[in-house]
Amino acid sequence: MIRLSFLFKAGLSILGLLLVATLGFFAWQSFYPVQAAAGWQVRVEQDDVPKAASLAPLADGSLMVSLELQAGKGSIVRIHSDGKRETVVGGLSKPDGMVAAQGGWVYSQETDGAMVNLLKDGQITHLFEGFSAQGLWNDGAVLYAIEDRQGNGRLLRYRWSDQTLTVVRDGLNETESITRCTDGRLLYTEKQAGVVRQLTEDRRDPVVQANLNQPTYLMCDQRGLWISEDSTHRARLLLIDAQGERHAILSFLKAPQSIVRTAKGTYLLAEGGRNRVLELLPPPVGAGQ
Repeated sequence: MIRLSFLFKAGLSILGLLLVATLGFFAWQSFYPVQAAAGWQVRVEQDDVPKAASLAPLADGSLMVSLELQAGKGSIVRIHSDGKRETVVGGLSKPDGMVAAQGGWVYSQETDGAMVNLLKDGQITHLFEGFSAQGLWNDGAVLYAIEDRQGNGRLLRYRWSDQTLTVVRDGLNETESITRCTDGRLLYTEKQAGVVRQLTEDRRDPVVQANLNQPTYLMCDQRGLWISEDSTHRARLLLIDAQGERHAILSFLKAPQSIVRTAKGTYLLAEGGRNRVLELLPPPVGAGQ
């Protein structure tokens, strides 16, 4: 009887140690500081930005941010250079994508039946209905929107001149972002599959990047293709350079979202999992990436 009691207590002790170790591991992943690649620097630009998703720096130094909260609690907020914040649009449900267009801003909501809207001069114009629409890209004459759905997502093309809407692709699975690169390629992500595809006229849409950890937002500039990984643990911000080499510019992120380049040559990254916006400072000129 004494031996059974000893074994029972020993078993409880082992289970307790395993529980503590597991909790410690997840705490480590959540609170371990973000790491930058050699030569790069990172700092917190804005804190207390709940579920920060899309970013848009403005010419006056202010910043537009979509707060991806659910059930009408989401909003688009403008953070002024003096730190003052104003709600530009409220009462939204998972506002995710945001892009400059037609002298204003188009925004999407990642919920079924929500409209993709144009905000201009304080007025909101309904453009078309989306079903979990997320990524947006304005190509001048047309606007692209892509839906984040399980197996029945669509890539939509809206023509500004006559307001016609065309389904470019359907049957998509967890497609979250779309962007055009400086070389003319139109790229989009498949989060669950961990790939980035190129939109092609023959509809084959080849994979151009694979083995990614839940890729979400894309952005292209002169440095290459930027990819953020929407993972809650040990996510990365990747840069694919002109030679096709992959660089982990930031690691140990938590659910990073959109990345944008600022007028001063730095980058801003929405880290939705930690409710903040990070500023990324590139290496000095001549110091590589």
